[in-house]
Amino acid sequence: MTAAEFSVISKKVPTLPGIYKYYDHSNKLIYVGKAKHLRKRISSYFYSNQHNRKTIELVKRINTIEFTIVNSEQDAFLLENSLIKEHQPTYNINLKDDKTYPYIVIKKEPFPRVFLTKKKINDGAEYFGPYASVASVKEVIGFIKEYIPLRTCTLKLTEKNIQTKKFKVCLEYHLGNCKGPCESLQSLEDYEKSIGQLKDIIKGNVSPIMREFKKTMNLHAKKMEFEKASVYQQKILNLQQYQAKSTVVNTKTGTIDVFSIIEEGNLAFVNYLAVSHGSIILTKTITLEKKLDESKEEVLLFAIAQLRETFNSQAKEIIIPFRIDFPQHDIKVLIPKAGDKKKLLELSQKNVDYFISELEAKKALRLEDKSAEDTIAILHQMQSELHLKESPLHIECFDNSNLHGTNAVGAMVCFKNGEPSKNDYRRFNIKSVEGIDDFASMKEIVYRRYKRVMEEGQPIPQLIIIDGGKGQLSAALESIETLGLIGKTTLVGLAKNKEELFFSGDSASLQLQWSSESLKLIRRIRDEVHRFGITFHRNKRSKSAIQHGLDNIPGIGPKMVETLLKEYKSIKKLKEVDVSSLETLIGKSKAIIVFNAVKKM
Repeated sequence: MTAAEFSVISKKVPTLPGIYKYYDHSNKLIYVGKAKHLRKRISSYFYSNQHNRKTIELVKRINTIEFTIVNSEQDAFLLENSLIKEHQPTYNINLKDDKTYPYIVIKKEPFPRVFLTKKKINDGAEYFGPYASVASVKEVIGFIKEYIPLRTCTLKLTEKNIQTKKFKVCLEYHLGNCKGPCESLQSLEDYEKSIGQLKDIIKGNVSPIMREFKKTMNLHAKKMEFEKASVYQQKILNLQQYQAKSTVVNTKTGTIDVFSIIEEGNLAFVNYLAVSHGSIILTKTITLEKKLDESKEEVLLFAIAQLRETFNSQAKEIIIPFRIDFPQHDIKVLIPKAGDKKKLLELSQKNVDYFISELEAKKALRLEDKSAEDTIAILHQMQSELHLKESPLHIECFDNSNLHGTNAVGAMVCFKNGEPSKNDYRRFNIKSVEGIDDFASMKEIVYRRYKRVMEEGQPIPQLIIIDGGKGQLSAALESIETLGLIGKTTLVGLAKNKEELFFSGDSASLQLQWSSESLKLIRRIRDEVHRFGITFHRNKRSKSAIQHGLDNIPGIGPKMVETLLKEYKSIKKLKEVDVSSLETLIGKSKAIIVFNAVKKM
């Protein structure tokens, strides 16, 4: 559609708020937009000369325009996002996320069952969620079932069936995981009380259930039933630990949604934290693809609408890093400068940073385009090329690092089935070596790793890669011999320059073809241990530098130094902080001392 063609119909476009839809010649919906003033907004596509290449291409494809009038800008905002989610038009922001999210369901039935489901149906049941992952749901349900006995059977527990003694208690009753409602050993009223406690935990509010447990504990204590009282005392302690683990700000903080964003080219990454009673009850980071060079504000606004709808948010307050024109006037929008809410925003931003670093690591490791079958095939190939006894399904790789003989550290990464197993990564502060001695450092970290593995009865990897040549390999081998592990695993040294592989006892090295998939995987593992070790070393140097400077400030003790270290990480960042921010963290008098001292550093 040209500007001349649009001018013919322009007067038919209303001057009210609403949404507009562009269709191409095949009647395919290619764009949905919202506007306070439909005629002005649509006209801007045809009469403005400020458009970028992508918008010009969009206008060329417009054949038909449809619009829907709504009562307010807020209604236009909600309708636009609903249509984009449903139709995914070509030129709208693309939410690169098609997952089905799990729920916790409480069935509508006598003595309701509680379980995980991925299907939300209109059956009268109560659904909580959705949650960002199945693992998070299982964690919540597992915690609940440990402290609140609920039935897991599928018996039809009608009053008639129970009264006629149709059922018998099962093993779950004898294990203490169920109170036996099937044999009338638990009343419906008591069961419903347990369901209420469950709902409180799901919402992040453990205070009511702790009060109930304390009341029960005191009743047992008064009756001299100390064993029963101790059971509830332990439950209270575990709930307190659960609350401490999940609480990130003051428990009096209400229900809040927190969003942060980072842009990289035509992609944007948005993190969402759902907070209730000071606890994070959900976290999710999404990737969005920009189609028309949308601004950061437009992308964040779109993401907020999509995430709040997807996860059924009822929060009346949102925290964001910068100002946006948010049309829902019943929602309070806050850009915090300090305090607990600022900490929540910073935590959200850390989650975005971590998400992006994980994506980059996967790309560097080339894992995103390998199937599980491909990876296993590469491991079998590695077994053949390295002449191993068995396929190296479990590989560990070591590296050490120091700077001018200071802050010597070691690092170990673990790959299982060809993929990084990050829970098994380990960092080592070198304890027994002074100055620069890479061989001795390698000997120490290998010994410490596998001594611990043997003590804990963990499996020994089929392949251990030592980042370095013959010297590093020999040092590592000494530890393996000392621990009696010769013959139980294979050690190989990877020379830094020619990427030669050295085996103990062999005078000549093994050089795999440059294009070998086995060598590519070994390189990726080597690069990952470098990344992991360098990050640890950098953090240690930064911490050492700031700690050394702060230790010399009169009136600032070790605990205060630790607080400042945790918050600011480096002297450079500390120098950028004003006195008022320091006051919030450590109080007025200490803030002035630190502020004046840091300025002189």
